[in-house]
Amino acid sequence: MTSPGPAPPPAPPAPTPKHPGALSPRAALRRYTLVSFLAWLPSGLAAPATVLLMTSRGLGLAQIGTVTAVFSMVVVVLELPTGGLADVVGRRVVLAVSAALSLVALVLMATATTFWPFLGWAVLQGTARALSSGPAQAWYVDTLHRAAGPDADLRPGLSRGEAAGSLSLCLATLTGGFLPLVVPGGLMVPALGGAGAAVVLLAVVLAVLGEPPRPRAGVRSVLRDVPVTIGAGLALAVRDGGLRRLVSIAFPVGVGLGVIELFTPGRLAGLTGDAESGSSVYALVYAAGFGASALGSWASPWVARVMGRPSRAAVAGMTGVALAFAVLAATAAVTGVAGVVSAAFAYVLLYAGLAVAEVVRVSLMHERVESSRRSTLMSVDSLQLHVGSALSAAGFGALAGVTGPSLAWWVTALLSLGCASLYVRLPARGTASAGLVRAGPEIG
Repeated sequence: MTSPGPAPPPAPPAPTPKHPGALSPRAALRRYTLVSFLAWLPSGLAAPATVLLMTSRGLGLAQIGTVTAVFSMVVVVLELPTGGLADVVGRRVVLAVSAALSLVALVLMATATTFWPFLGWAVLQGTARALSSGPAQAWYVDTLHRAAGPDADLRPGLSRGEAAGSLSLCLATLTGGFLPLVVPGGLMVPALGGAGAAVVLLAVVLAVLGEPPRPRAGVRSVLRDVPVTIGAGLALAVRDGGLRRLVSIAFPVGVGLGVIELFTPGRLAGLTGDAESGSSVYALVYAAGFGASALGSWASPWVARVMGRPSRAAVAGMTGVALAFAVLAATAAVTGVAGVVSAAFAYVLLYAGLAVAEVVRVSLMHERVESSRRSTLMSVDSLQLHVGSALSAAGFGALAGVTGPSLAWWVTALLSLGCASLYVRLPARGTASAGLVRAGPEIG
């Protein structure tokens, strides 16, 4: 009888999370993608009709610009405190409060008939937006690091989250744009639909965004710790040269997005002849842009690999954004179907290019910051975005009667080219903030 051969080596154990009880990377990605999708449904449903609803209830362009500016300024004032709050008390609590405030704000907007209730909507919605800027993304990055270690590749997951958010906006704006045509209630219906979506978001956030236990924080300790966290986040954003560049890009991006949101609904309503049909066309154009954003977010890691460096992908993306704004400026006087087609083309190019660049930018930012400062840093970034949006809404809104939208389009085209240049020779991470982030090779 022949002796048996050597026993086969035991099968390698299945990979387990690096921290006991941590979610697997795949489970974390599923939850992050779901929350990213749901987070944009409330505002996406309401967006196509927001400006037109205010117009139909007697607000002029200057008043609408004021409401928009107040929204942005509320976000500006609260960005850092809410980011620090998320780092101190937890991401899930802050996101849940944000969803609840969105619910109240959208009901108020749907029932508003004069300037002051719309201003109240701006305050509540701005607070909700400030609370929501960063915690979900910070939750995902922290969860992935616990599961796969600090060197885990962030770009694939972040790109899927961004794509989910863009897809949500695409579907929500289509739905919100056509609801006034098919559901009794007119332009208030999208806001009520957004309120319903906020209820769903609240339930999902409470159910799926589990976090490791945190020390119970009293009011006094929160008031003490939040300013400390804010200060550390600001110091990091200022002292790290590369991070300083990456955060500063958000300001001109905010200027461009503010101009888009202020002028495009009225432009398309003028092309179609009335508010309801203008809302529907705006929804189509807006949805086309966000569909392109979803595709750009999904493709961003691939574009970075093809171009050899992430920074090259970001430069290409921002150059596309500049070209899109130039198209909007050059076709501002075009009417009829050609005007709608040119606006749709510009939207697709703008949002696709911006998505490619933003996935690169955000992943580079996360690689330069530790967990305890992550939400604060994202709030610093969002602060720049909303300062730009507020200034563009107030400034260009006041000038619109004299210059028209063309000046705004040309200015944002030049600012976008300036953003592209900031990705060139990005400084190495860790050189100016030793002890706060991991050192690493030059990125870009």
